[in-house]
Amino acid sequence: MTEVAAGTTAIVLAAGKGTRMKSELPKVLFPVLGKPMIHWVIDALEGAGIRRIVVVVGYRADDVRAELAKRPKSPEGAELEFALQEQQLGTGHAVQMCVPLLQAQTSAQGPVLVLAGDSPLVQTSSISELLAAFREGKYACLLGTLLKDNPEGLGRIVRDASGHFEKIVEHKDATQEQRAIREVNMSTYVFDKSRLISALGQLSNNNSQSEYYLTDCPAILLRAGDRVDALATLKSCEALSINTIDELAAVENKMKELGYPCVS
Repeated sequence: MTEVAAGTTAIVLAAGKGTRMKSELPKVLFPVLGKPMIHWVIDALEGAGIRRIVVVVGYRADDVRAELAKRPKSPEGAELEFALQEQQLGTGHAVQMCVPLLQAQTSAQGPVLVLAGDSPLVQTSSISELLAAFREGKYACLLGTLLKDNPEGLGRIVRDASGHFEKIVEHKDATQEQRAIREVNMSTYVFDKSRLISALGQLSNNNSQSEYYLTDCPAILLRAGDRVDALATLKSCEALSINTIDELAAVENKMKELGYPCVS
């Protein structure tokens, strides 16, 4: 385990069906270069030295568990645990399902990294850089963001006059001025564990989707006077996630370009 990753718990959001993939297969089990995409995510986490990973499962949960049980066991491999999200009530709700496992740890503190299971291009170097910045800055929450030339459809990172994180504004809610912002939210966060649990307990589903959004947690912590910021540490390739078959093909092409091995 690397020093920067020591004591870190990673939460991988993998409960969704992925209806836009037009298949009954859970989205995170779609093969990318020959292996289910969630394996690429866990490979990156293990490469960063993270040894405790909680996978949030929901749709066809047993199939996701069974697939991950095939991962070879090794002393350097991560300990995989599972949290069940029976109803998909938003990303905040998904992380709420992990709270009992987080509370079961002996240490009250420690970083909690949250990321999506449908992003096989997540980079080990980005994870390590984000964790190092989190520890050095003693944040309650640090968002991993990226600068994107065409940010259409993505949440924008709004900063104050001093350049510090102020809020996330979804594309549909953004003003024309905010839509010109190139820094975008990529659903990659590091939280202090105790502060995350506190924020999760304050989430509301008073919104048009009646869901609990993880994106509300940084604002909750900021209002409480905690240190919250965003760091554009993610690489351009990490903007590619998978929601459709066309996007899957684009990710495979990028992975081949970057030299990822195909798995037979």
